[in-house]
Amino acid sequence: MITINDFAKVDMAVGKILSAEKMPDADKLLILKVDFAEEVLRQVISGIALHFPAPETLIGRKFIFVTNLEPRVIRGFESHAMILAANTPDAFSLLEVTDAIPAGTKLK
Repeated sequence: MITINDFAKVDMAVGKILSAEKMPDADKLLILKVDFAEEVLRQVISGIALHFPAPETLIGRKFIFVTNLEPRVIRGFESHAMILAANTPDAFSLLEVTDAIPAGTKLK
């Protein structure tokens, strides 16, 4: 169990994917460029490639990300957020928001 204060430390925001491509020599990883309404785009490395064989279908869509994790290097590429997903043995879904919610919107 965590306290509400622990949960409050997690920053989540809406990010709009502007590019998505498979990582070279990695079956499960995608390299995403994500707009959080900041000065620079963030690069996010995500293990969702098996669910998106055509990663370009993610471009222009908005999803929920954890934005205050320490950067992590994955196969030589630095990742600056984590996309949120739900899955079962039979289904997989990213947490998508409608286009009416602007990129950069914080979750409360």
